[in-house]
Amino acid sequence: MNLAQENDSVLLVGKDGKRSLFVLKSGWRHNTHHGFVEHDDIIGQSFGRSVTTHLGHKVLVLRPSLDDLLMNLKRGSQIIYPKDIGLILLKMDLGAGSRVIEAGTGSGALTTAFAHRVAPTGTIYSYDNREDMINIARKNLELAGYNDRVEFYQRDIIEGFDQTDVDAVFLDVREPWEYLTQVTAALQPSGFFGALVPTTNQVTDLLFGIRGTGLWDVEVLEILVRHYKPVPARLRPVDLMPAHTGYLVFARYVPSDAMDSEGVEELDSSEEGVYENGSQG
Repeated sequence: MNLAQENDSVLLVGKDGKRSLFVLKSGWRHNTHHGFVEHDDIIGQSFGRSVTTHLGHKVLVLRPSLDDLLMNLKRGSQIIYPKDIGLILLKMDLGAGSRVIEAGTGSGALTTAFAHRVAPTGTIYSYDNREDMINIARKNLELAGYNDRVEFYQRDIIEGFDQTDVDAVFLDVREPWEYLTQVTAALQPSGFFGALVPTTNQVTDLLFGIRGTGLWDVEVLEILVRHYKPVPARLRPVDLMPAHTGYLVFARYVPSDAMDSEGVEELDSSEEGVYENGSQG
């Protein structure tokens, strides 16, 4: 059904491209810079239509995408951006029914994306030692409608995780290499590990920390996205772009009795440039 219902999230878009996200409540009104709209004028009507503000301006009523939800979250901290989240979801092979641990929660952007991805039967276990961050994340998940898929834990993850045999663990913490024993204790064999860190120094420390932990198939990467102005006669890049947001590190967990080496091999000089021409050899 494509009808807007009470408690649905709604995205309003004006002719100038200004966007506004809110949750429908009967009897309420929502203020925009084009004037206010009555929630009751939207409830029961189809998405993809326009509604008129009290100042006579028409705005589009759209069902928000996951990207819309993430970029309009209330922020108490920096969020992981959609450009990184998309690859995280793919690299960690998440889907319906997946059980995922994340630490820290932050403002809940990645938490929201995880909850969206594992629906309807999966569970996200989110750890953060700050109560204020968990409270912000709860509110953001309520806005997205995914709060019933997340269990929050307020504590330092040095104490370990309550869950075992999970499908994936993702760390968004300052020193992820300090918690790799806790990570591998929680993962099922062949489970996925991921982390995001902002500096190359942290990547190096994490790679050294991974040695001997049972984490294999390690990958390090960074994603850059450049938007273009969608004007046919003057197509060009936008003036500003969110360039560096963080380095992503991924690995797979293999129990120690399955392999007999350290888990991260040094790059041999013979391997340098092995993919230069798009193929090996």
